[in-house]
Amino acid sequence: MSVGSGAGKPRAESPGRSLAGNIAFGAGLLIVLATMTLGGYAGVSLSLGLADDSFLSSAVPDDGRNAVAVGGIGAGGLAGLMVPLILLAAVRGTEEKPRMPLGEALLKVLGALVLGVYLLVVSLVAAQLGWLLSEGITTLVSVFVVGFSWLPLALVPWERFGLGGVGGLLGTSRDRGSSDKSD
Repeated sequence: MSVGSGAGKPRAESPGRSLAGNIAFGAGLLIVLATMTLGGYAGVSLSLGLADDSFLSSAVPDDGRNAVAVGGIGAGGLAGLMVPLILLAAVRGTEEKPRMPLGEALLKVLGALVLGVYLLVVSLVAAQLGWLLSEGITTLVSVFVVGFSWLPLALVPWERFGLGGVGGLLGTSRDRGSSDKSD
């Protein structure tokens, strides 16, 4: 035996995750990624149907059609990502982080869907560049316009409007710090 190898000594169990916990985490991750991907595909299908076969078909130029698809990817992917995570937070809880109340969960689902509609409206505005620019340039510009359009919403002080829970599923560092001081 070599010195310091630890051979012959029983290994101590780590207080971290168990094998079952790792498997459950991996399965949950795969489910969330699958719903996000399927939501993106569904968003593209619905948004292209909106651009081609609805009353908005005359408002979307042929060169702006891809811009609407970019908005569909954003809206569908956002809904596919957030809705399962919100529903999971509504049914699962621990001692440190209790379950999310049903009313708050429904408000967050509604907020995610409203943000998806916002992304679709922004993509329809970006599609109007198709009247002036070629299809490739319009698509490139729409990726940046739709991708960064949510940033002004992140700067809104939601607490002043009574919507302090809009910040997300996870608590902020301020929330954790205040609970530690009260103990």
